[in-house]
Amino acid sequence: MSRQTATLDVEKIRKDFPILKRKVNGYPLVYFDNAATSQTPQQVIDTISDYYSNYNANIHRGVHALSQEATDRYEQARETVRQHFNAAKAHEIIFTSGTTHGINLIANGFSSELREGDEVLVSAMEHHSNIVPWQMLCERTGAKLKVIPMDLKGELLISELEKLISEKTKMVFVNHVSNALGTVNPIKKIIDKAHEFGAAVLVDGAQAAPHIKADVQALDVDFYVVSAHKMCGPTGVGMLYGKEEWLEKLPPYQGGGEMIATVTFEKTTYAGLPHKFEAGTPNICGGIAFAAALDYMNAIGFENIAAYEQELLHYATNKLKEIDGMVIYGEAAEKTSVISFNIDGLHPYDIGTLLDKMGIAVRTGHHCAQPIMDFFNIPGTVRASFSFYNTFEEIDRFIEAVKKAKMMLQ
Repeated sequence: MSRQTATLDVEKIRKDFPILKRKVNGYPLVYFDNAATSQTPQQVIDTISDYYSNYNANIHRGVHALSQEATDRYEQARETVRQHFNAAKAHEIIFTSGTTHGINLIANGFSSELREGDEVLVSAMEHHSNIVPWQMLCERTGAKLKVIPMDLKGELLISELEKLISEKTKMVFVNHVSNALGTVNPIKKIIDKAHEFGAAVLVDGAQAAPHIKADVQALDVDFYVVSAHKMCGPTGVGMLYGKEEWLEKLPPYQGGGEMIATVTFEKTTYAGLPHKFEAGTPNICGGIAFAAALDYMNAIGFENIAAYEQELLHYATNKLKEIDGMVIYGEAAEKTSVISFNIDGLHPYDIGTLLDKMGIAVRTGHHCAQPIMDFFNIPGTVRASFSFYNTFEEIDRFIEAVKKAKMMLQ
């Protein structure tokens, strides 16, 4: 099926992504694993090459030209990230190695905020990275972990949140978008309810950031974390947004160079924000490339991206539903371009393996969201996730490949 959208020149966009030209097992690559890692445009690749070719140096420490240039570019990148997420101040943006790093940084800091009997709320649809750090925190502090349940549509039961939350609640953690189901959670409603009880809120924006341009001030969220590699940037870099008052209050996560003001053997004092949380040599190139990726996506326009991806989602969903035995998990009223599915009697791993033989990359398994799989009483799913550089023709190939895999396995 050939379709021209009113919002995007997809064929022109695809030319920016070198990897989309390659073949896998003799077939043109169809890359539907974007929820794990998106592909990288040439503009970002060139930014990485330019850094290592022309001004590779450590930052904040040197008086020489390369160091000053690298420092300027890195701090310009921080400002780009600030503008994108509409943080009030640049020092509220902490560069991290990714979403998991940001979550652990806050969980570690809250060790000094929690007491025995306090409570932490998480949702039932969290990634393991959003569960394990809080379990560890509760074990250290004696706080109790409580879970906001979900329904069979893959939507959180907000009425249950209202029963769970209390004056004992000190932190509420929820993902903006479920990585396994694509559900867009009502985070503004959750944030407002948490704040009524004086609880802080950390939102995992890793799966939302490629599709939704979050405004952290409008949301009034206390902490927001993302990874660059979900949104056309490099791996190993991300950002933590935190309200200034919280970041000032929490202790450093790591000790080392850059995060200090003074060091003696008797006492160390810490640097101000953001350096207090950026110990050691950072991923300088990664931060600069992250900003280049944001510039690239903003030039296309997030409203355009979201509208096109919704077209892909609806088209693929309707086509998959025509296949006998198809079960789709997570049909929330609001969701991003993610489809998790199984076919009755077939293991998702077997389907994914056969799709790969036909050049189609999907994710199989529990997607680091085992509690969701336990809720549906399944071992895992096949997950197809679409990005703005995917096409309707690719979905047609995918549908035919799923049908072929079904025929071969039955």
